[in-house]
Amino acid sequence: MEPLREVAGRAIPFGAKNVDTDVIIPAHWLKTITRDGLGQGAFETLRADPDNLFDSANFKGAPILIAGDNFGCGSSREHAAWALLDLGITAVIAPSFSDIFSSNAFKNGILTVVLPQSAIDRLMEVAQTDPVHIDLGSQTVTTPFQDRFEFEIDAFRKACLLEGLDEVGLTLSRDSAISAYENRSRGQTPWLATGELVS
Repeated sequence: MEPLREVAGRAIPFGAKNVDTDVIIPAHWLKTITRDGLGQGAFETLRADPDNLFDSANFKGAPILIAGDNFGCGSSREHAAWALLDLGITAVIAPSFSDIFSSNAFKNGILTVVLPQSAIDRLMEVAQTDPVHIDLGSQTVTTPFQDRFEFEIDAFRKACLLEGLDEVGLTLSRDSAISAYENRSRGQTPWLATGELVS
């Protein structure tokens, strides 16, 4: 996972509420055995409209998505986070998220930013013409017009995102402590290491 410190650029002013994971990535895309290419299926139903925001020249490849309440509700499919990443989105700003989606997003290096509806409304307005900047270190979202919105984030999640540590990376970062424990354990309970029963 790549470290995520700042996300800046155009933001897709989507704004829809209660967007479930089937809208983010329809079920027939779940048969794939790779994460690559899932961006093609992201918001497939909405992108059937030739005037959709996701394929608009103004927003294509935008790293930020602005959404409405309860984004990512529905099933627990991790493919939703994979599809967003493959589409180029590394941050989603909304008034609220499904807990499971938020967890899946975090585990895949996507920053979920919770802001009140008034801030969302302002960012939707700015995003029509100008970029948005998210600074994870200072926990702020800013615009070229001096707007500044602060957001909360769990300290553990923040540290993992800043350092680019997914679950595997986090485990590997504790390699020396794990090895020390295993060495102690082999000395204290050698029968567990060999698998032999002690009579």
